[in-house]
Amino acid sequence: MKLKLATILSIALLGSAALAFAQDAASDVKDAAKDTGHATKVAAKKTANATEKAADKTGDATETAAKKTGHATKVAAKDTAKGTEKAADKTEDATETAAKKTGHGIKKGVKGVGHGIKKGADKTADAVK
Repeated sequence: MKLKLATILSIALLGSAALAFAQDAASDVKDAAKDTGHATKVAAKKTANATEKAADKTGDATETAAKKTGHATKVAAKDTAKGTEKAADKTEDATETAAKKTGHGIKKGVKGVGHGIKKGADKTADAVK
């Protein structure tokens, strides 16, 4: 009987130890879940802050680049306008010079043609006489 009692007590002791270990394991899992949830929350906040800072820096850099591009475009437009104006002035001068030369050439040509017509008319008049 002592042996049976000792066996029953041993089984009960082992069963209660298993139950205690199971409760301890469940408590550990619960604590680990809490720790993981907290760590996830902290990591999410840090990620959000870092993302916000990066977005601010990107916005600032974009604004600076846009200002520089706008200024460069403005300078290039002014330079182009000045270059176009100079080219137009040169073209105007060249056109004026060409027109004067053309007019002078036409005047000479007309005089030459008129002189030729007069000579031809004189010869015709002499031939008719």
